[in-house]
Amino acid sequence: MSILDILGGEFIEIIEWTDDSRDTMVYRFPTVGKAIKYGAKLTVREGQAAVFVHEGQLADVFGPGLYLLETNNLPVLTRLQHWDHGFRSPFKSEIYFVNTTRFTDLKWGTKNPIIARDPEFGPVRLRAFGTYSMRVTDPARFMSEIVGTDGEFTRDEISFQIRNVIVQEFSRMIAGSGIPVLDMAANTDQLGKMVARAIEPVIAAYGLGIPEFYIENISLPEAVEAMLDKRSSMGIIGDLDRFAQYAASEAMLNASQNQGGAGAGMGAGMGAAIGAAMGMGAAVPRPGPWGPQPAAAVAATTAQPVPPPLPERRGETVWHVALEGEAQGPYGRGHLGRLILEGRFSRDTLVWTPGQDGWLPADDVPELAQLFTTMPPPLPG
Repeated sequence: MSILDILGGEFIEIIEWTDDSRDTMVYRFPTVGKAIKYGAKLTVREGQAAVFVHEGQLADVFGPGLYLLETNNLPVLTRLQHWDHGFRSPFKSEIYFVNTTRFTDLKWGTKNPIIARDPEFGPVRLRAFGTYSMRVTDPARFMSEIVGTDGEFTRDEISFQIRNVIVQEFSRMIAGSGIPVLDMAANTDQLGKMVARAIEPVIAAYGLGIPEFYIENISLPEAVEAMLDKRSSMGIIGDLDRFAQYAASEAMLNASQNQGGAGAGMGAGMGAAIGAAMGMGAAVPRPGPWGPQPAAAVAATTAQPVPPPLPERRGETVWHVALEGEAQGPYGRGHLGRLILEGRFSRDTLVWTPGQDGWLPADDVPELAQLFTTMPPPLPG
């Protein structure tokens, strides 16, 4: 084997990088103990850039394509150091491949709440989170400002710094936007564009760009959200006095329909309690268009619905009775029984009830005729 073959093995003929890690941003091609052969092939794929660093100085940047490393393709390197032909070349250089594709689904979020002044609620604390994507737009600046001599630079090494920039600009934009908290959910797209424009100059100084920026959610503390839920419930109910009156009527009606005296007593007690509460609410002055209104005016303008009458007992018929030349009653069967004992009601007494065709003698009404058969005869003398 000749000396040329031995020395020729130290030259690099093919320079390329295939990445399957999906998170590597910069990869340094191994050139330790080797030199680049004159006329070597450099393959730069789509989504990549190749950066030549010679003796610590950035020399050339190659975009996607296939290159033969010759003098006419390396004007900067040629000026830096003369490149002789063959194995005698003293040319040594570091080659960095930069991934220029988008790195997507990167997370950002506020570690601590942001204090903002809401036009409706006053000072509030907000939290927010979302996603963004980034890409290298200027490989040379990215190498000089961020990477340096790192042989394998990943997105996690820069994403933390970008997250701090996003949170800082987001806090500033939220504090000065003047958008009410209740309207922020409908304006996340506008806020996202504002934050992206604000962080663009800072990120561009790193040689990076943010092609996509999204705000997924803006939230309040849990205690404030619970109060908002109560406020929403009040808005759905509407007029609280009218709702209380409706609830009182429903409670009284349901209690009156229960069997036994317990239901009636409960309904009466509940109606009295709710009525007292409604009376107290009506006595409180309410704000009007020209200031608080007097309690009397509020009571005069507030309609108090009359509770519905108790339902009649079903299954018992009442009768009008012709006594002493005039209609009296209506009386139930129990009262008619007492009139029989008093001698004021007999079989010939005329009676009438709703639905009956005219006045009839009591003896002609089967329901009343039974009273005379079950009642004992009057005592003699």
